[in-house]
Amino acid sequence: MIESTPVRATKPRQVRPATEGWSQKKDAEGRPLLQFASPKRGKPPVHLADLTPEQRVEKVKELGLPGFRAKQLEKHYFTHWTHDPADMTDLPAEGREEFVHGMLPPLLTEVRRLETDRGDTIKFLWKLHDGALVESVLMRYPGRITLCVSSQAGCGMNCPFCATGQAGLTRNMSAAEIIEQIVRANRVIAEGALGGKKSDDHSAERVSNIVFMGMGEPLANYARVMQAVRVMTDKTRGLGMSARGITVSTVGLVPAIRKLSNEDIPVTFALSLHAPDDELRDELIPVNSRWKVDEALDAAREYFDKTGRRVSIEYALIKDMNDHAWRADLLGDKLNERGRGWVHVNPIPLNPTPGSIWTASTRAAQNEFVRRLEAKGVPTTLRDTRGKEIDGACGQLVATEDDVAVAAATPLED
Repeated sequence: MIESTPVRATKPRQVRPATEGWSQKKDAEGRPLLQFASPKRGKPPVHLADLTPEQRVEKVKELGLPGFRAKQLEKHYFTHWTHDPADMTDLPAEGREEFVHGMLPPLLTEVRRLETDRGDTIKFLWKLHDGALVESVLMRYPGRITLCVSSQAGCGMNCPFCATGQAGLTRNMSAAEIIEQIVRANRVIAEGALGGKKSDDHSAERVSNIVFMGMGEPLANYARVMQAVRVMTDKTRGLGMSARGITVSTVGLVPAIRKLSNEDIPVTFALSLHAPDDELRDELIPVNSRWKVDEALDAAREYFDKTGRRVSIEYALIKDMNDHAWRADLLGDKLNERGRGWVHVNPIPLNPTPGSIWTASTRAAQNEFVRRLEAKGVPTTLRDTRGKEIDGACGQLVATEDDVAVAAATPLED
């Protein structure tokens, strides 16, 4: 009789999060430092998009013109995407330049523009009035054009896998600086960039979808982000976009999620979870030390209950770190504990860096993660990321030393 050798179950490999090439800022107790408040810097000039429609009328009157000129200016800026006084021939010639610059002061200076070979993705590097640098990414998909916008210069959430957070938070962006990214993108599209659309694509040639997944934690800049969203969705005095085409993401600022639930603006809400267990998420997403996984998921479910809008769970799949089959099961169970039909999971293969511990899961691990979630009845879509070759994909937005040097030599726009 031949005895069979028992097969030992191999323990799944567990890679721990760690920074590479930089040191994570820590507080006095050795925990990753979180920056919620914006450092004090010179504020950008007040712009049309920072103001409510009523405030715009008052500002126009302060500049010595009748209030109805505000609507004319809105039309030029939000519909024709211009802040050039020469384009505004319906305004009085005398004093036109001073008036336009008073209401539409320059906010962004384009430093550089990188395009993919196919021309369907463009990454912009912008310099703000105080020299701070931010990026946004414009992407054409069949039937829609999406812009990934920044809401802060830098980020204070200190996540070890995200390039943006390495330098910490420089400052919050104003509502108008956020809006200007869209206006400038629309102008670029109108000028023929971003490639052409296919003959059967009848979508409008302007930005139709916004994702707050560029630089910064949107809910840490709550008031300005919400002012920007109101301008985006204003059908008569703003950009006239659909709230359903706007995605606001967060790493889990629970009080702000609850506040967003009560705004009565049905944006798509996305929670960047990346781990279903507190042990790993404490290391991966430092804000988890404040609000744990269950608290963030409860707040996300509350968002669905109050708005009727299905929540997105963003989950970057990182090889041997958070892509284990048991974590897919745990995530499915935690979501189902809060009911069915309220959530959709978007696993995203991490954008790999050669030789790094931070690299995308294998295709087999990705497929198994998705299979296990679907087996539990959780709607799941494995997302492909755009712009990897121009460092424009999720978690890759950061101003390099070369960017800083080019920006320093680029004069601010008048």
